[in-house]
Amino acid sequence: MDNSQSEISSLSHFTNEQAESAQKALLDRPKFSIRLRIILLFLFTFVLTCAIIIAAIIFISNLGEKQEFLEKATDFEFEIQQARRFEKNYFLYGTNLYDALYHVHNAENMINNFKDKMILIIGDHSYTNMSYNLKRYKESLEKLRAYEESDSSTKEERLLVESEIRNFGAAILDNASNVIDQERLRMNTWLNTSKISAIAALFFILVIGTILTTYIIHQIISSYSRFEEYTKRIARGDFSLITPARKYRDEFTNLALALNVMMLEIKNREEQLLQSGKMAAVGTLTAGIAHELNNPLNNISLITESLIDEYDEWDKEEKVKMLKDIFAQVERAGATVANLLDFTRRDKSSFEQVNINDVLDRTLKFLENEIHVNNVQLEKDFGMNLPQMHGNHHNLQQVFLNIFLNAIQAMPDGGLLKVKSCVDNSFIRIDITDTGMGISPENKEKIFDPFFSTKVVGEGTGLGLSVSYGIIKQHQGEISVESKLGEGSTFSIKIPISKNGQADKGF
Repeated sequence: MDNSQSEISSLSHFTNEQAESAQKALLDRPKFSIRLRIILLFLFTFVLTCAIIIAAIIFISNLGEKQEFLEKATDFEFEIQQARRFEKNYFLYGTNLYDALYHVHNAENMINNFKDKMILIIGDHSYTNMSYNLKRYKESLEKLRAYEESDSSTKEERLLVESEIRNFGAAILDNASNVIDQERLRMNTWLNTSKISAIAALFFILVIGTILTTYIIHQIISSYSRFEEYTKRIARGDFSLITPARKYRDEFTNLALALNVMMLEIKNREEQLLQSGKMAAVGTLTAGIAHELNNPLNNISLITESLIDEYDEWDKEEKVKMLKDIFAQVERAGATVANLLDFTRRDKSSFEQVNINDVLDRTLKFLENEIHVNNVQLEKDFGMNLPQMHGNHHNLQQVFLNIFLNAIQAMPDGGLLKVKSCVDNSFIRIDITDTGMGISPENKEKIFDPFFSTKVVGEGTGLGLSVSYGIIKQHQGEISVESKLGEGSTFSIKIPISKNGQADKGF
């Protein structure tokens, strides 16, 4: 297992007390659910919309009152204009004085009926001034009518009354025109203000809606992203518990609680499977080692027993041959023990600059007899002038030896073994391809696991590729396999190119 896997495993261990503490921490926070946030957002939007609608209703109502006032003021001005028209007819032709008084009475009734509203709109001072001028205008017309009926007035008195009528008539008409002009100006100002207010309200709603919507989306997306990362972490084998990331809890809290429960169950199941796996691995390893050691020991026993029983009957040359056989069996047993030690002990090997083509050549020469006996054709495609790399010559040779032997054994009826080396970006890449039986998809993911072997129990320890995997990891490299049943397999190894021409001293 490499360092990253060890770190993940260490993160996966937690006690039931820690699990309970994590769950309690998640639940002890105040609740502020996403549903509640959406409801509050809806209520805020609703209240804001209601406020804008109410403001619009008030504005339209005030505008309606101003419109009504403007109509009344226009009617008032019309009555004064009519009175002044009949007043001029009287001065020119001596007729229509009663018509002038009639219209003045109408104007007076209108101003009295609208007294409160007019004071509210134009102010008390303007209303008083208008009312005074209208009163004096009316009194002057009535005085002129009295002079007309009694015929007792002097010319000077008539001239004075006519002057008052003209002056107060002009003043009251001026007052009415000013009121109308001012009110129209106010209405235009109100309308322009209403347009600006409508645009401002629309912009305000847009900004507030965007901010609140962004807030809600951020709350959901950020939580989703965190849980997406949790699932990736769990997929990597890191079962560390989820702890609070915010000051409040929501619907995602329930998901976090469920994930913690799931990880606790996975941890318990993992421990059970690990224990059973250990027992199965020990059984497989024991059977493999027993077979690998029993065969040479049995051969040694038989040869030794033969030597003891028939020592005098064998000549010197035969005795030497039998002793060489014993030595060969001892080396076979020693190789099995050494292979096991290579897996269980990771020495800090010294590294030096290595030419990968030399390592491949030496390994293939060592296997020339195996290649020839198994009717395997060898095809070498080594890259020219490959750069140096950091590595341990002996360990790399062991890796290639394991893969070459597996490839040869995968082609019992012969086949093609192709070995290629080249530069791949900042790596040296070695591809080892055979035309053998291939690897099934269910076994492909397990071939680098310790003790895993597709051979019959007792014919191998299943440590070769696992040891090779560990050696390549020590070299900061990568090893992978592509395979199809019945078509063969390709093992690809990538090892970093040496930097600055300096070899590492080890890991």
